[in-house]
Amino acid sequence: MVKKRSDCPISCSLDIFGDKWSLLIIRDLMLKGSCTYGDFQKSDEKIATNILAARLLQMEENGLISKSEHPDSKAKVLYKLTQKGIDLLPILVEIQLWADKYVDLTPERRAIIESVKKDKNQFIAKQMDALVNTF
Repeated sequence: MVKKRSDCPISCSLDIFGDKWSLLIIRDLMLKGSCTYGDFQKSDEKIATNILAARLLQMEENGLISKSEHPDSKAKVLYKLTQKGIDLLPILVEIQLWADKYVDLTPERRAIIESVKKDKNQFIAKQMDALVNTF
């Protein structure tokens, strides 16, 4: 468990999920269907193996993810979001909406964000439902 630096809710939250790698792992679990160590290593951002291992352990200790045995391979582990991790979906949606305003995104990314903008609450509810029912 992370030691709190202060009683500020933003600071406490960032201590749990605020580094760039944790948010990208959460993104991959939510949106890309990644669930194994190898899947995370294939992301476009090219996370180093030592950082990936450390972040997965930290996220598990903080209750954002859990791991289980892979049904097809004893050498692999499956990672999944806990409810605590799934509850970060609205935050990731807001980050994407912010990026739409201030970052040069590809047309494909903009199209996805446009679907979110049409009915953000419905998009979040649908995604949350899919995440909860998947795991």
